[in-house]
Amino acid sequence: MPTALIAEDEPLLAQALAADLARLWPELQLLASVGDGLSASAQALALRPQVCFLDIRMPGATGLEAAQALAEDWPDDQPFPLLVFVTAYDHYALQAFDAQAVDYLVKPVDNARLAACVARLKKRLADAAPALPGGSGASTGPTAGNTAGTPLAQALDQLRALLGSGIGTGIGIGSARPTAAPPLEVIQAGVGNTVHLVPVAEVLYFEAADKYLRVVTAGREHLIRLSLRELLPRLDTQQFWQVHRSLVVRATAITTATRDESGKVFLQLRGRPERLTASRLYAHLFKGM
Repeated sequence: MPTALIAEDEPLLAQALAADLARLWPELQLLASVGDGLSASAQALALRPQVCFLDIRMPGATGLEAAQALAEDWPDDQPFPLLVFVTAYDHYALQAFDAQAVDYLVKPVDNARLAACVARLKKRLADAAPALPGGSGASTGPTAGNTAGTPLAQALDQLRALLGSGIGTGIGIGSARPTAAPPLEVIQAGVGNTVHLVPVAEVLYFEAADKYLRVVTAGREHLIRLSLRELLPRLDTQQFWQVHRSLVVRATAITTATRDESGKVFLQLRGRPERLTASRLYAHLFKGM
């Protein structure tokens, strides 16, 4: 029996989508319906649905950020879910989705469009289920270190392109592109009555931690009240590489990058004892020349 999760922060729209799916796809089992991006990724990881309907704009995390979390944390031995993004955005945004193999629905969801989406999902699920001895069509998922061409590998490629279009950072989708902010040169980290001025040129990495951002240099670290989403547009992307949804590293500070069988990459930095993890979504950054 196929399974699904709906992530939509407007209860009436979530109920309407669930009702339409029940009518068009009666055998589909709805495992959960959640109203925010953090719950979407948490519930999907816990319940392992075969299809995820993700609203783009939700509290806590966007639908793309929820998908990014799934791509980074999904178990290697489980088939990756098919992703359908639900959006109320304009033509510019839809062009970004049209360029990818992921599916999308536009609010208010049109019955004919949803029916076509359901037909494509059924076909993709059928195509992904190899015939096993005894006639079972259950998919066994990718094996570690051999994910090329799998739904997970395809999803990683698609998410990289969508995130690169600015959607994942809140830039470009559903609104006019913001005026480019001047590059950040100094971090002002306040501690009590003292403000520490930290040159960005000395920062080795930034790491999101709860409501704060860790600013780490060779000798010490600071906490600032700034989100990674706000910081990224003000960093030089040639110098600072995002390697995880919560981690941005200075490229020239990386001494070694070691890949494991699951596709994750472990980074050792110059001047720091800890080892950092780059997710599968960003592993393509680390290839021999």
